[in-house]
Amino acid sequence: MDSIDLNDKLMDYDARSIKSKRMAYFFVIIAAILWGTLGIFGKSLNKFGFSPTQIVFIRAVGASITLILFALIKDTKLVRIKLRDSVYFVGTGILSFAFFNWCYFIAINRTSLSVAAILLYTAPTIVMMSSAILFKEKMTKKKIIALVLTFGGCIFVTAFVDGTGRNIAFDGIMAGLGSGFGYALYSIFGRYALEKYDSITVTLYTFIFASIGLITITDIKEIIRLFSNVTALYYAVALGLVATVLPFILYTKGLSYLETSQASIIATLEPIVATIIGVTLYSEPLTLFKILGILLVVLAVFIIREKGKST
Repeated sequence: MDSIDLNDKLMDYDARSIKSKRMAYFFVIIAAILWGTLGIFGKSLNKFGFSPTQIVFIRAVGASITLILFALIKDTKLVRIKLRDSVYFVGTGILSFAFFNWCYFIAINRTSLSVAAILLYTAPTIVMMSSAILFKEKMTKKKIIALVLTFGGCIFVTAFVDGTGRNIAFDGIMAGLGSGFGYALYSIFGRYALEKYDSITVTLYTFIFASIGLITITDIKEIIRLFSNVTALYYAVALGLVATVLPFILYTKGLSYLETSQASIIATLEPIVATIIGVTLYSEPLTLFKILGILLVVLAVFIIREKGKST
């Protein structure tokens, strides 16, 4: 009887584990889709006169306020951290979030939504190599193939021309690559932080530390002046909620059940969403290179998501 009960418990545990991992895939996919809308709000705020630094600051502060209120309502323990653990949030907040967003918004304005988003996704290659060293994650054939396909997709989508025969600005390309490096750091520092704190706590302090880091280089008076336009305020709120708070919570939660490299590769759905938005809303050219690049990224996502034993 005891043996039967033990088997039942093990089966129940396995079922919960499988369900949790499936939900983790779902969380990361939804996060990627929401992140793909980031360009809409970034481009709109830029038209109102906001600089990339100001847009990142607005994103960080808006998300911080929202998450503080949410955490206080849900459980006050979520806002408590040990001072010595601040190093994790300096990593996720300043070195990652603030830096990669600053680079990303520059890339959006200097290239296009699709090019900026794909360059951001050089991050999985960085995460894969770093995770193998820091977290001892196994380098499987599937992961290597998926990373090669993702990198190939980055090259084809960029193609170093914007679809009209003009060269893409070199500073735009460098900014895009910089965003990829910064984005990779979030997965790495976030993994360490998740060993001690809830995903909401990690996300909250990422935004708080980003806000603190940016306040010294941001013109607050200019932001207040630009917010005299109510429409700009609307886009700022949407930037904080739709493209920031919700996707970061979902992605960080997904990291609790997935390997860092898996989550990063699945999230490459973001540039596909960004490309669709760029083509439909901003009439960005959709070249053969871009289509091929998008297909390679999609294929990489399916490979890493495929069920079965990794080889």
